[in-house]
Amino acid sequence: MLKTLDQFKIGETGRVEKVTGEGRLRRRLFDMGVTPGATIYLRKKAPLGDPLEVTIRGYELTLRKSEAELVLLELEETK
Repeated sequence: MLKTLDQFKIGETGRVEKVTGEGRLRRRLFDMGVTPGATIYLRKKAPLGDPLEVTIRGYELTLRKSEAELVLLELEETK
C-alpha cells in the first residue's frame, strides 16, 4: 500500500518508492538520504503533525510536513 510519509502513523515503517517535487527541495531530500529504496521508520510526530522525526539509514532526521508530503513509500507489513 503506497502512502506519503505525512500519512504514516507513529511506529510504521516503509520503503521509499519515489520522491516527488523538484529543484532545491528534492535535491535536499536526496542529500539527507531520502532516496528510493531507503527504509524509513516514523519515530515521533509533533502534536499538530509538524515536524516529524524519522529514522533513516541509521540516524534520526526531522522533516517538515511539507517535505514529508513529497516522499511516497510502500508500507511494510508488521510481523
